Amino acid sequence: MRRTWILLGPDRRPFASPRPGTLGGHRGTRIFGRLDCPTALRGIERGGYVRQRVFFLNRTHARAAGYRPCAACLPKEYAAWKSTGKK
Repeated sequence: MRRTWILLGPDRRPFASPRPGTLGGHRGTRIFGRLDCPTALRGIERGGYVRQRVFFLNRTHARAAGYRPCAACLPKEYAAWKSTGKK
């Protein structure tokens, strides 16, 4: 049996993927970042973050779904996003 992962697509709808996500996000804050992000890992340790967690195949999907880059683990992408004046 082939494993599948449930990811969030650019249309904000979940879909089954034969490939795991490369990025994680938080549904409430609409922030995405690396799977090893220290800020996200601390939230996961506290237990509240997990229920709001989503996964993306790539940055393009995350951005198209309306999520912004994490300032902690993607500082260059965050700075570029912030410089566009988007909030």
